[in-house]
Amino acid sequence: MTGSERRAVIIQALGARGRVSVSELSQLIRVSDMTIRRDLEALEREGLLRRIHGGAVSVTSLSYEPPYILRKEQNSAAKVRIGRKAASLLNEGETIILDVGSTAVEVARALKGRVNLTVLTSNLRAAAILADEPGIVLLLTGGRARAGERSLVGHLAVRTFNELVFDVFIMGVAGIHPDYGVTDYNMDEAQVKRTAIRASQRRIITADSSKLGKVAFAKLCDLDDIDVIVTDDGAPDELANVESESIATIIA
Repeated sequence: MTGSERRAVIIQALGARGRVSVSELSQLIRVSDMTIRRDLEALEREGLLRRIHGGAVSVTSLSYEPPYILRKEQNSAAKVRIGRKAASLLNEGETIILDVGSTAVEVARALKGRVNLTVLTSNLRAAAILADEPGIVLLLTGGRARAGERSLVGHLAVRTFNELVFDVFIMGVAGIHPDYGVTDYNMDEAQVKRTAIRASQRRIITADSSKLGKVAFAKLCDLDDIDVIVTDDGAPDELANVESESIATIIA
């Protein structure tokens, strides 16, 4: 493995965890501690991390949310598979909350042609996909639109979930971690998602493997509040082990 390839692995691990140790990285990449320290020094000079005793931490805030236009291109093939798998878990006659984000858009595409479903969403992109589907009753939450994200937030969105109870919440997240639970970037969207969690009887997370082991700014819930995680097989073993005994993990 070349130096640039090693450093790419380091940045990927740091992005997933927020903090890495020299010993963890040396085991992951299978090089000496001295080689890892030199790589960390080089990455710090580039402003990509900050070294601490025994390792390094990310210089990116946990509240930093990459623009939607970039997120939708990341792991796009995996998101298509995840969307299709999540849609296959929904039964005729169910009432569904469909969350915001790029993976939720793929769930919406996979629901085209389905019949006898009621879908509530705060995702304007997903709503545009499902608006003309004759077999789907589409509801929108209302609320204030987030520029760029095309999601609806605020007290009007929250009020909708307080008045209804749904079978399933198809949930998008920024991070899933065994210690910090399920997290997201934005506080306004987190408020809506927490209300949706309380308004649903079954919670299904749709998240590509880059979200496993990652921590973002706003906590949504504990892992025990989730029933199913639908993901892909791209996560290293040490990041994939985030499930509790109550969660079923499905690989799309």
